[in-house]
Amino acid sequence: MAKKVLIISSSPRKGGNSDTLCEQFLLGAKEAGHQAEKIFLRDKRINYCTGCGTCVDKKGHCSQKDDMAAILEKMTAADVIVLATPIYFYTMCGQLKTFIDRCCSSYTLLTGKEFYYIMTAAAGESCMDRTIEEFRGFLSCLDGAQEKGVLRAGGVWNIGDIKNSPALKQALEMSKKI
Repeated sequence: MAKKVLIISSSPRKGGNSDTLCEQFLLGAKEAGHQAEKIFLRDKRINYCTGCGTCVDKKGHCSQKDDMAAILEKMTAADVIVLATPIYFYTMCGQLKTFIDRCCSSYTLLTGKEFYYIMTAAAGESCMDRTIEEFRGFLSCLDGAQEKGVLRAGGVWNIGDIKNSPALKQALEMSKKI
């Protein structure tokens, strides 16, 4: 059965290493017959969560008027969500953390989702353990969330380094198994 796949690319570099893996994942998901879309956070205006509590008081409605509401609607409709980040200083990039924090207004609607993680780093793959735990912390707040796949690509720094990595094929193959 075809699924709705939403890929969240948080790379600040268009065509960067993690973004390139997102493109491969997107390609594989479409080849497998799924409806797939990639959102490039760099192109969106997403403010920081202010902790104002409006989303709690008004049952899911955030006081901020930015691109996050439309993305949350797509997340709610998706069956599969892919979170992709470059690793900076041994953790996810700020763009993705800001995005995750803004899920507060709708986290109770993100039930029963399948999640995949894509990570790239200049250092080795072991530096990504902390980020995986951060992803798992987010998922622990979501009812019925399932971690379905983790893709780590270490030793990639400059744009294009990923093209010499087996991670390209892994992203394609992982998405075909959804």
